[in-house]
Amino acid sequence: MIRINEIKLSLDEEETLLRAKASKILRINEKYITSLTVFKKSVDARHKDDVHFTYSVDVAIALDEQQIVAKCKNGKVSIVTPYCYEMPACARRSQFRPVVVGFGPAGMLAGLILAEAGLRPIILERGKRINERQRDVSAFWTKAELNEESNVQFGEGGAGTFSDGKLTTGIKSPFIRKVLEELYEAGAPEEILYAAKPHIGTDRLAVVVKNIRTKIEKLGGEVLTECRLDRLIEANGFVHGVTYTHRGERIDLETDSVILAIGHSARDTVEMLYQMGVEMIQKPFSVGARIEHPQRLINKTQYGKFANHPKLGAADYKLACHGLHERGAYTFCMCPGGTVVAAASEKDTVIVNGMSSLARDGENANAALLVGIEPKDFPSEHPLAGIDYQRAIEHQAFVLAGGDYRAPAQLVGDFLKGEASRQLGDVQPTYPLGVTLTSLDECLPEKVAATMKSAIVQMDGKLAGFNLYDAVLTAPETRSSSAVRMVRDEFLQCSIRGVYPCGEGAGYAGGIISAACDGIKCAHAVLTDEH
Repeated sequence: MIRINEIKLSLDEEETLLRAKASKILRINEKYITSLTVFKKSVDARHKDDVHFTYSVDVAIALDEQQIVAKCKNGKVSIVTPYCYEMPACARRSQFRPVVVGFGPAGMLAGLILAEAGLRPIILERGKRINERQRDVSAFWTKAELNEESNVQFGEGGAGTFSDGKLTTGIKSPFIRKVLEELYEAGAPEEILYAAKPHIGTDRLAVVVKNIRTKIEKLGGEVLTECRLDRLIEANGFVHGVTYTHRGERIDLETDSVILAIGHSARDTVEMLYQMGVEMIQKPFSVGARIEHPQRLINKTQYGKFANHPKLGAADYKLACHGLHERGAYTFCMCPGGTVVAAASEKDTVIVNGMSSLARDGENANAALLVGIEPKDFPSEHPLAGIDYQRAIEHQAFVLAGGDYRAPAQLVGDFLKGEASRQLGDVQPTYPLGVTLTSLDECLPEKVAATMKSAIVQMDGKLAGFNLYDAVLTAPETRSSSAVRMVRDEFLQCSIRGVYPCGEGAGYAGGIISAACDGIKCAHAVLTDEH
């Protein structure tokens, strides 16, 4: 297979021209191209007077590939081997079925790999199945009725189900393509296989989650919902089973392999595991707020005169700067045409996140504006002190906004001036339970607020309009990643043998793709363990 990088198409050119452009680069007649597939597609908007698409394509030809590549003498052309996922040989001798705790991205992919290997995994998810979960989330967003076991954080699909479904990642893993292919097979749009910034959209994610569950079940696995892990059954340093609660009934399940894919918000489970002796250490994380701008402003700033071109859709951005301390500030999980969501999973707390549909056709753009928090900022050296730090912020935000799950909010201009906001401007916040205008200095740590203010000014130099006076900040965002890391060895097991901490909740991932890849990695560890 020959890969050709950096083929340019204008916004008005059709993809059918790729074959002609590829044949020209290879210096062969187009009739010798037997197939052409898009490997990557991205928007190049560096020059606002020339916004265009850039492609990498994979080409099969009816000629000697080595000879053609050598003859064309082009650094953008190379021979590649098509990706093919290879499952390791199963060395496992145990007769027990492995257990996976959690059915978010990490648990889904771990369970799927184990099912494909014929191990018939049992997956325990504390929340409800997706349709029932959606009803519980709707009840919270419309009536402030929080179900602590079925919400934005807990339930089939994990926290990623109520998000943009963003599939970008900074990790380098051989499993990324496997994850994308499984998501596509389960109903995600084909463009996730080649888009430079792929996303599924919260509306499509529900379908994908159900289809992955169905595939696992057809392969002999079980996905049990409304099953909260209560404890590990441990003896002599080894796991012998788990105890979980299903609708009030406590059930013991014998196993010798447990993948803990609990997510970053299962704080009660983390506390239980710590008390049982699972070694944990403090981990840096981030705190901040969601910032909302008119999507039309972001489109204009990013695409200039091409902003309304039908092929472009809603523009995004990713910004970072070194602010007033060592980790600086950055934007995270930017949701074009999206909404800010209520993401609480514990009573008397306020947490915000962002999501958008596949169409990304909302009025506002939103992104998390986050500041890095180091363990030295935590209230103590206790391994779980980061959780205490998060909870304090979330509860203070709840109280500040009125104690009814409204969120505290402030105009960017007022935030920069240090004045509490009294009325909204042109930007209407999308947080579903309503906002209380106030000063975010009263719920965000001083270091976080000061760094955010510095960052907003700096980021406006990179994205004109970022410091728009009427832009709205809604707080707090505290769950971008876990506040603890569960220590695991070279076999990916923790201090209790046979237990594999996995994904975001264990501190080894930060997003759908990285969590899913870690799920595959832990499934491989179970497969290759010869017990």
